[in-house]
Amino acid sequence: MTKTDLVKKFQVHPTDSGSPEVQVALLTSRINDLSDHLKQHKKDAHSRRGLVLMASKRNKLLKYLASTDRNRYTDLIGRLGLRK
Repeated sequence: MTKTDLVKKFQVHPTDSGSPEVQVALLTSRINDLSDHLKQHKKDAHSRRGLVLMASKRNKLLKYLASTDRNRYTDLIGRLGLRK
């Protein structure tokens, strides 16, 4: 799925491109791609560090969303198929 498709799918309003939902969806896509890369290239420590940083940023955004609007958080978790 391309970046524009993800933005259109998760945007809150028609001109939205930076809401937490969009940011989490984009990070999730990048995390999944990088996880596949690391399965083949097990010794790629530099990319692994990037993966950890992206996962941390996604967790911070999810924590923010959970504290501000629980309904949007649960909806996003369900749509992305994430934990909990």
